[in-house]
Amino acid sequence: MYHDFLILGGAGLVGLQVCRHIVQQLDPRRIVVASLLPHEAAAACAQLRAEFGDRTAFVPESGNLFVPADLAHTARGDILASRDLRRQLLVDLYDDFDEGYERNHLVQLVRRHRPEVIVDCVNTATGLSYQDVFDGAAKVRDWISDDGFDKDGLPDLEAFLLSQSVPQLIRHVRFVHRATTEYKTSVYLKVGTTGTGGMGLNIPYTHSEDKPSKVLLAKNEAAFGHTGLMFLLARTPDAPIVKEVKPAAMIGYRGVQVKVASDKHRNSELVAPHTVELDGGLELRQDQATYERVGELEVPIVDTGENGVFTRGEFAAITALGQMEFITPEEIARTVVHEIRGANTGQDIISAMDGAVLNPSYKAGLLRRAALSDLAQVEEESGTPSVALGRLGPPELSKLLFEAHLLRFCYGSLDAVVAEGVTPESVAATLQGALEDSGVAKTAPSIGIPVLLADGRRILRGPRINVPEARGHTTAVKWKDPAELDGWVRRGWIDLRPRNMASWQARFRKMLQSRAALRHTGSAAANIHTWSADTFEIGEVVAWIFNNELQGYRVK
Repeated sequence: MYHDFLILGGAGLVGLQVCRHIVQQLDPRRIVVASLLPHEAAAACAQLRAEFGDRTAFVPESGNLFVPADLAHTARGDILASRDLRRQLLVDLYDDFDEGYERNHLVQLVRRHRPEVIVDCVNTATGLSYQDVFDGAAKVRDWISDDGFDKDGLPDLEAFLLSQSVPQLIRHVRFVHRATTEYKTSVYLKVGTTGTGGMGLNIPYTHSEDKPSKVLLAKNEAAFGHTGLMFLLARTPDAPIVKEVKPAAMIGYRGVQVKVASDKHRNSELVAPHTVELDGGLELRQDQATYERVGELEVPIVDTGENGVFTRGEFAAITALGQMEFITPEEIARTVVHEIRGANTGQDIISAMDGAVLNPSYKAGLLRRAALSDLAQVEEESGTPSVALGRLGPPELSKLLFEAHLLRFCYGSLDAVVAEGVTPESVAATLQGALEDSGVAKTAPSIGIPVLLADGRRILRGPRINVPEARGHTTAVKWKDPAELDGWVRRGWIDLRPRNMASWQARFRKMLQSRAALRHTGSAAANIHTWSADTFEIGEVVAWIFNNELQGYRVK
């Protein structure tokens, strides 16, 4: 069983109950309790120590998981107010993944503590949707006129770019993937949300705007976009076991008390109202100081944790039969611990999706052979090779298909490419000599795939080059060293240099050896590492490379 846990959002309503249930049922050695604010994490750890003594070590951590570590304790408002910080965050969100990974606060938490299990109780969808892309769009549009974009609006434009949920979710899940793989996390379990408390498009509750609430629907979009990305994570080789528990009701509650509360504008003051004449216009915001303060907004409330505080009337309405109703954090925590232990609760969303999707079929397998046979016949009749269009990624696919096509055109079989006396230099020269007759010289450069000739100094190219990708208005690139150029070649250029031909020969030897094992061992040797085709099918060759070199295979 597992001993080391990292609970993200561990000081929250659900996270704290998850900590308690883990201690009671799994007897952990250590629980790292991570929260947004330091005092929240420290208070949660103190409370847990008071309840459980020293049977488990409770370690507080804090900070925003979605930003670089040096911004993890900076309020988002302060980041958006600073030109330099906004641009730093834009770089980490949209630019080089590897550099962003090294700086990310969540990654550094995982690296520091190396937990066996991560339970993510952060209300990710709420945090992203409350950045309010719709308000951001309205502000940016205010700066656009018939004369162009007013440069005074650049802060709003940058804030709008930073409010996009899709790039934030994609980068977050990719960070989770690499960190959990690199540091050997066994289980990653997300406590998610439906975004609407289980209700539909007719949900009557909003964030005080007209219904249906665009912000709530954005929360739903983020919640299920996150689920979809975790579905992919669960199907990725060497990833941890991935689960999601998704409550479809309001979660509550922590306690009832009389306290000073605030409205949606974070106002907690009571003021004496002004009487004004309606004269065709209204100022929506006035200086608070022009109003007489008459007290504080002190009211009996029920505390529902991350969902906020509600009055008696609000709580009664939202939890009534036929409305959101509600579920307790203890019930959620119990399900979380059951799933960590491997019990079949039937409430893991990822498993439910696995059971509901339609998987590859026997009929399709039969028809695949018929389609390939028909394509081969039409290819022969037309005299036009059917290799690649460059429309199906990644870029390596087209590059590898064209290289395999050249090898088949010149040699006919895998055995001939690795026959005695056939050297990488001779293969490179043979393939370069066949560029015209094979059709590659015209087709590949025309669709954006350059051909690096055997001398490594010249290329055949067309009007566009697909790799490196052109982003924004960029139309030209320079490389700082040969390694950068080599990276482009590996990703999307046909490479006729002898060292690449040596790589192809090494692949073919492995494939032929695995084919022999299949003959002698039978079905036990039939897997993605085995070359099972009896002809030189270029697509099968590239699929073998994806399976065995690029780790691009399905696990379910």
